[in-house]
Amino acid sequence: MWQDPIVAETRSLRDEYVRQFNYNINEVFKDLMEKQAAHPERIVALSPRKPAGSTVTAQQYAPADARTSCG
Repeated sequence: MWQDPIVAETRSLRDEYVRQFNYNINEVFKDLMEKQAAHPERIVALSPRKPAGSTVTAQQYAPADARTSCG
């Protein structure tokens, strides 16, 4: 089976990194938080997006008989 060399390298680097902490996810998290705190200028803070308006009208959801003319 073909393996992507970039994916293989990324997985190898990840394994090398977490091995430093004996695969303890709490220690990995602690290290990442320390690195983040050391470089606050690298944190991206995006403003929340406004919800997109719907283009569907109420008439499009009405039952077929309600859309016909009265009488």
